Amino acid sequence: MHFKLIIALTEEAITDKIVEAARSKGATGSTVISSARGEGLKVAKTFLGLSLETQRDVILLLVEEHLSREILETIAEAGELDANPGSGIAFTVDVEDAVGVSAQVENLTEIVEEEL
Repeated sequence: MHFKLIIALTEEAITDKIVEAARSKGATGSTVISSARGEGLKVAKTFLGLSLETQRDVILLLVEEHLSREILETIAEAGELDANPGSGIAFTVDVEDAVGVSAQVENLTEIVEEEL
């Protein structure tokens, strides 16, 4: 079984919505890293040396490759990533190998067979 890692960098307020949407399309779990900082096209404003930028969450989803595109599109829609500039980005990375996912493989085998 081949996997892809979906990485979503999003506003804290929409993290739960994105994770739920990913699960609805076949993601079997997620890891959320809270309180990340990032900078986009425009530099964040400061006030007396303090940054006014919002906190970001990093959402990591290890998903089966056949499900990855649909999950990525669902994340973009749920988080309105294309509609609202600055709300976040999401992208996939190929995973060469993974361990510790045997329980997910059993579940994913059934899901992928239904999709194909």
